[in-house]
Amino acid sequence: REEANQWWKNAKLRLGAGGMVITWEMFRGEFLRKYFPTDIRNKKVVEFMELKQGDMSVADYAVKFESLCAFSPHYNTLE
Repeated sequence: REEANQWWKNAKLRLGAGGMVITWEMFRGEFLRKYFPTDIRNKKVVEFMELKQGDMSVADYAVKFESLCAFSPHYNTLE
């Protein structure tokens, strides 16, 4: 937790330099670069693209789908 707090203090200084307003997109980009490196995000995209229900219940599949679709640039259009 302390590491995350320190990261956020430093990120605010960088992102908000000159009184610039920090947007959600700016925060999200910094957060993903720090805590979800590109190779891990790419693995999540592949996992999403290959997701099949298989033996999962519909509820379990829906949870997995929702957790992975955030990583798919083709599916997640709210960014």
